[in-house]
Amino acid sequence: MPKLYGSEYTKDELLRRVGDISQIGGVRLHTLSDGVERGVRAADFRTGSGLNFTVLIDRGLDISTAEYCGQSLVWRSPTGDVSPAYYEEPGLGWLRSFYGGLVVTCGLTYAGPPNVDQGKALGFHGRASNLPGSNVYAGGAWQGDEYLMWVEGKVRETAVFGENVELARRITAKLGEPKLWIHDKVTNLGYQETEHMILYHINAGFPVIDEGSRLLAPVLNCKPRDADAEVEKEKYASFRAPTDGFRERVYYLDMAEGADGSVGAAIVNPRFGDGRGFGFYVRYSKRELPKFSEWKMNAPGTYVVGMEPANCWVEGRAKERERGTLQLLKPEETREYHLEIGVLTSAAEIEAFERQVKTVLARAK
Repeated sequence: MPKLYGSEYTKDELLRRVGDISQIGGVRLHTLSDGVERGVRAADFRTGSGLNFTVLIDRGLDISTAEYCGQSLVWRSPTGDVSPAYYEEPGLGWLRSFYGGLVVTCGLTYAGPPNVDQGKALGFHGRASNLPGSNVYAGGAWQGDEYLMWVEGKVRETAVFGENVELARRITAKLGEPKLWIHDKVTNLGYQETEHMILYHINAGFPVIDEGSRLLAPVLNCKPRDADAEVEKEKYASFRAPTDGFRERVYYLDMAEGADGSVGAAIVNPRFGDGRGFGFYVRYSKRELPKFSEWKMNAPGTYVVGMEPANCWVEGRAKERERGTLQLLKPEETREYHLEIGVLTSAAEIEAFERQVKTVLARAK
């Protein structure tokens, strides 16, 4: 049953109290209309729990803004929600349309920095987040005493004489719950084997990130990606105030999985609201996404920490091929990915999550 305003309601009890479900929650389609965002279709979710978020249909059905009771979960870059018409693939052009936000999908056939793989020049982090959705369907329905809301659609990365890969995505939320679910299916629609890299760029910002914030995760081992990440590597899970001259640090984290095969990682600010606490988590399957990178960027303006479950590291496709770790999709093969993202709304919920992390680590050791 939905829990709203401190009470639980059956379907009948709730519908007796409203003229339409949109009074308390739901999903609504609209189109952005100003500047570089003009023409981008979007879906706004209101869960009635305090969690509201926006899915950008024409940006790979990724999630841009997200807030809980008016408190932002995410970092937002100065680019804003850029239309895919302005996408620049070569080099670091991807950064000109990287709005930050809750989830940006990197892939589908390459991710990581610009590189040259088998003679082909690849840009930064792939094309997935700059592909418009098609076959889009948004709605809501009762299932017993639970009200579900969703948006789903497909994006395709394809070229003549090249790859033909489709992402079918469904994002779901429940009335009264401060969480959402992402279910992705990536299918090779072509007749040749094709490369497949995917990384979920989940970007926490102020007030989740602030001095004293922490990463809570069942980390078995932490490996700095490069010399910049060697600096204060023992502090990979703690964050400082915005710092002039801060250079990005990327850490590869080996995560322990729970008894159900899932991994849970959270970023929390225990000092928020005079100790009330605030943060959010991502939960995913380690079998589906065996890698996890932490992007730590504590510079002024670019004040963000990324949690990045993936099937690859962030060094580019050429490096994955050289290592022998590059994932390939056979013709008609499908890979599925499931993620849950939820808000931690109190010190008690943060403490409970931390206990879960310690239990998983103890079991792993």
